Amino acid sequence: MGNVKLVDTTVRDGNQSIWGATGLRTRQFLQIAPIMDRVGFHAIDFTSSTHMGVAVRNFQEDPWERIRLMRAAMPNTKLQFLGTGMRFISWEVAADDFMLLVYRRLVANGISRFAISDPLVDTKATLDSARMIREAGGEEIVGALTYTISAVHDDAFYANAAAELAASPDIDRIYIKDPSGLLSPERARTLVAAIRARIGIKPLELHSHCTIGLAPLSYLAAAETRIDALQTAVGPASSGTGQPSAMRIVANLRATGHSVDIDDRALAQMTDYFTRLAKAEGLPAGSQNEFDAAFLRHQIPGGMLTTMTRQLDDLKLRHRLPEIIEEVDQVRADLGYPIMVTPFPQMVCGQALYNVISSERYSNVPDEVIRYVIGRFGRPTAPVDQNVKDRILSRPRAKELMTEPPPKPLGELRKKFDRSLGDEEFLLRATMPAEQVDAMRAAGPSPRNYNPDSRPIVKLLQEFAARKDISDIVIDKPGFRLTVKNNDPMKSKQDSP
Repeated sequence: MGNVKLVDTTVRDGNQSIWGATGLRTRQFLQIAPIMDRVGFHAIDFTSSTHMGVAVRNFQEDPWERIRLMRAAMPNTKLQFLGTGMRFISWEVAADDFMLLVYRRLVANGISRFAISDPLVDTKATLDSARMIREAGGEEIVGALTYTISAVHDDAFYANAAAELAASPDIDRIYIKDPSGLLSPERARTLVAAIRARIGIKPLELHSHCTIGLAPLSYLAAAETRIDALQTAVGPASSGTGQPSAMRIVANLRATGHSVDIDDRALAQMTDYFTRLAKAEGLPAGSQNEFDAAFLRHQIPGGMLTTMTRQLDDLKLRHRLPEIIEEVDQVRADLGYPIMVTPFPQMVCGQALYNVISSERYSNVPDEVIRYVIGRFGRPTAPVDQNVKDRILSRPRAKELMTEPPPKPLGELRKKFDRSLGDEEFLLRATMPAEQVDAMRAAGPSPRNYNPDSRPIVKLLQEFAARKDISDIVIDKPGFRLTVKNNDPMKSKQDSP
């Protein structure tokens, strides 16, 4: 039994899994940052390019400023950026020099830990990104082994991939990334042991989701087989489709003979804060999910299944859902078993839908599936079925997509923008709609203070300000009197004699 470290996922993956990445603003996690810095986490899973895009699009907040503020507020804990390699915010593949600039700006603003999660477990692509991140100044680089269940993703497959990553001086740690929560306790024992045997002294972490209720037990099984770190979230941002609860995992690890060197009081304070925040903001709390054996077969993420069901309702084809789910299995096999993590669930489920409602399988093929077969998303884990490949590549549209130009180099992209534009704003404008970045700039600096306990009062005052029939509100109690005037110009004009 050994010492197990924790990597906290509350503000990034917990937020994204439970609240769609739209639950937390800069001021809300900045307020608790000094406490988080005292917990003793090995690192904080802090942001990703998707997370940065949400900050701009939904909150009009500068994601670069967000990193700087958090770095200043918690100087003792590594902040992590999760990336898939050669893309930033947009799903379009970016040029090498563009990505090098991205990584340099992330390092300059305070990101010291980078996790690279290639959705096809393409080790060459991961190592190419790792070399670039090291050149940019990345301190700790973590290579992901994205977990799934298929005819080709066995323990030997992952152990071989881990050995390739571990042999590189640009990879400091390795982690098993289980985005669908498929890893069972039994498989965790054999998988961790197989990987351990091939990576030498490099640390190994585990990241899983509670989607079908397996992750808490799989974490304990992995700890038995000597895992170095487990990724957890706190309070309402844990469980559900997120990561296991940090407090519960710590208690269970200690009860089974492991040590976890954290500040229990600080962890309790952090958990209490996010619990109060979720209640004040009306955010749902992750709850314990029951085991769903069917998910092990189709592996369709919950959000994707909901969207597909809604689309079938619109088409009055809900009764064909069982056929489509069955076809998902076959399409995945046809395409070489892509792991059901974005963007591949959208491709596989879309193709399965077309195959079921069309007169013939693969008579209608979306552009993204064609790009996948061409190789735009990397090397498929297993070869694409030759008959399916031939049919897709013989389409006129495939010939058009084969001639798509490569990603524009940095210098060419720069010509589209004002020369005085700073690197950070340029990177946002190169990957996002101009009006969204304009709105962020117009909003100015992000507010710094937040108190969940004052949220009901703030809400009351906001509702008061929206009223046209009240000119002021008075709070009066012994020794205290507060008068708040509603300075609505239209109201003043209506109220004047």
